[in-house]
Amino acid sequence: GWAGGYPEIVKENELFERYYRELGIVPAGEWDAFMAALREPLPATLRITGYRSHAKEILHCLKEKYFRELQDLEVDGQKVEMPQSLSWYPEELAWHTNLSRKILRKSPQLEKFHQFLVSETECGNISRQEAVSMIPPLLLNVNPHHKVLDMCAAPGSKTAQLIEMLHADMNVPFPKGFVIANDVDNKRCYLLVHQAKRLNSPCIMVVNHDASSIPNLQIDVDGRKEVLFYDRILCDVPCSGDGTMRKNIDVWKKWTTQNSLQLHGLQLRIATRGVEQLAEGGRMVYSTCSLNPIENEAVIASLLEKSQGALELADVSSELPGLKRMPGITKWKVMLKDGQWFEDWKDVPSNRQTQIRPTMFPVKDEEKLQAMNLERCLRILPHHQNTGGFFVAVLIKKSPMPWNKRQPKVHQKLPQRTGDTEVTAANSDNGSECVTEEPRLAENEESKKIQELQNSDTEQSKKEGVCGPPPSKKMKLFGFKEDPFVFLPEDDPLFLPIQKFYALDPSFPKMNLLTRTQEGKKRQLYMVSKELRNVLLNNSEKMKVINTGIKVWSRNSDGEQFGCAFRLAQEGIYTLYPFIHARIINVCIEDVKILLTQENPFLSKFSSETQKKVKDMAMGSIVLKYDPDPEKPDDLQCPIVLCGWQGKTSLRAFVPKNERLHYLRMMGVEVFKAKRKEEESESKTEEEVQHRLAQTEEGMDVEDKEHDLVTKMEAETGEESSHSPVESSAMEVENKMEDLDQSSKNANSHVSQESKDTDTSNVKD
Repeated sequence: GWAGGYPEIVKENELFERYYRELGIVPAGEWDAFMAALREPLPATLRITGYRSHAKEILHCLKEKYFRELQDLEVDGQKVEMPQSLSWYPEELAWHTNLSRKILRKSPQLEKFHQFLVSETECGNISRQEAVSMIPPLLLNVNPHHKVLDMCAAPGSKTAQLIEMLHADMNVPFPKGFVIANDVDNKRCYLLVHQAKRLNSPCIMVVNHDASSIPNLQIDVDGRKEVLFYDRILCDVPCSGDGTMRKNIDVWKKWTTQNSLQLHGLQLRIATRGVEQLAEGGRMVYSTCSLNPIENEAVIASLLEKSQGALELADVSSELPGLKRMPGITKWKVMLKDGQWFEDWKDVPSNRQTQIRPTMFPVKDEEKLQAMNLERCLRILPHHQNTGGFFVAVLIKKSPMPWNKRQPKVHQKLPQRTGDTEVTAANSDNGSECVTEEPRLAENEESKKIQELQNSDTEQSKKEGVCGPPPSKKMKLFGFKEDPFVFLPEDDPLFLPIQKFYALDPSFPKMNLLTRTQEGKKRQLYMVSKELRNVLLNNSEKMKVINTGIKVWSRNSDGEQFGCAFRLAQEGIYTLYPFIHARIINVCIEDVKILLTQENPFLSKFSSETQKKVKDMAMGSIVLKYDPDPEKPDDLQCPIVLCGWQGKTSLRAFVPKNERLHYLRMMGVEVFKAKRKEEESESKTEEEVQHRLAQTEEGMDVEDKEHDLVTKMEAETGEESSHSPVESSAMEVENKMEDLDQSSKNANSHVSQESKDTDTSNVKD
């Protein structure tokens, strides 16, 4: 039958069944249950962000309010079961429900719950993540001091988990560790940035490289340059994805063994590059959302064999109690897409030896096989706990890889840096280089020696028929031209008024402040941790950085007359707050409600205590702090820090819309109806504006018109369009619409219905 204009996908694939039956990855007697589970839609799962101080409040809100409202509810004839916490996830922070994502999005009865999920996800307080996808970061055992590399990070849900682990102690604004999140796809890198930004961490950097040839980075250690080795590496490689059939139903139609055969080589190269960059004693988690041993055990076995004892599989059977898992397998066969089986490399005809490689077969030597402990890998089957299919292996590095053993470390004294220190994202468009001067000669001679050693090792490994390290590739640069990262120099006059205005603590690390502009006015100030600054300064030429740093201050032209041109930014306030000693107003819970529900409330609406504090304070940017009262357990029991602005007669909060809704929910304020009214007024405003725009005279070309409107919007909203104060209220939208309408009349232009839709939706966004 046809549903929604598309033919319904039949959830059958004879080759898939034949292949996995033969391999025996499913225990005897469970095949029918396994196939039945694959044909069922995947249940919706969510994870509460663990490091936020208000994680307990969100959990309380979910259990006491939203989950209770789901009780005894029927949707499309299906009874909604009460959501259950995942037994193996710590502290009840992950939940699953029998609702599919489709039902959750479409059903009117669930609109309130769905809106809650969308809004809280946008704030970074919860993550809608598949259950099995949560496993690899948990098995990495990340501590706040660890240097972490996520090799194939997009879309970023696992990266978010890693960032949370770095910030396990909320009282430490700058953990010593960091996460470098990489992806080969430039566009997916921006998705990754969007995910990571929700967590407001100064310890994350997004880079754009081919994971199989990601460059060695260097850091300054006591004036010497040393190669950066990571304590933890997440290697979640591209895969055929047959474990995702429950949500990606296209896999049913497209599945063939060819996918695995084509990906095996890439997976092995990425994993090899990962273990090369792992520190001794470090831990790397290799994972796929595939059930196929060619992509799983075959890669691990090949990696262990060529490591010659440098790597071992960790026994994680006691970790994550409650997680049902199957051990890794030690025997498997290789099948072509025409159904032809091969048990040994020597049986493969020469015309098939480009498709099938020796590393795809299990190790024949029983002693070697036993020493590998492949049963320590774990495979998650869909029918065991109503999840997707997944594979995970945890590797420990005991010594350097055999081909790296003779490689000397690069020891090199660094010159003292002075003045404006600039780091530029490597980019082929402008041939940009690092401005800081470094002695190149010694390094070049040393790197030549290293290259010769690598080449001789590679030649040796070729003779032995063992796949050595991946070949060094020239980095391909593509995508958008990135702005430079310019650190503020010690004596920058920009900083002194900021330091004075906010009475910043002497311990404030001003050397970690950066901007994204070389010339002209600095509009935004960002902050990174000391360790990421070290990475940025020493690797600008070999690394394409997409994004790093958390916004802490934004230029405000009105502020200059009050003594400081920069106002505080909400996304960086939790990082900055420990260093600020002035312009802090402690407010009660009723004041917080007023700040978050009213556009620009008069001072007279606030409590007398707040009014007294504000009276003696100059106009400008302020910090609004709420501390919970333990004697009032019914009130919100987690602290809140908000950025605000004190005017002559009013006080307002500068908080993004979804974050505002989040705090109101936590305080028990009903935001559902208010949001509906707001949306209705916004859509009404849109219709009026479109009607007015339609009456404008003809004249200018449509493209010129669109360009003018976009230019005007950018000039008005600047870089802060997505975080305007008390965002997207109907009044603001209407004002912007009127401005745009006026500009369109002045330009005597005619806009088609299509371009009007585009313009108005852009403004709303």
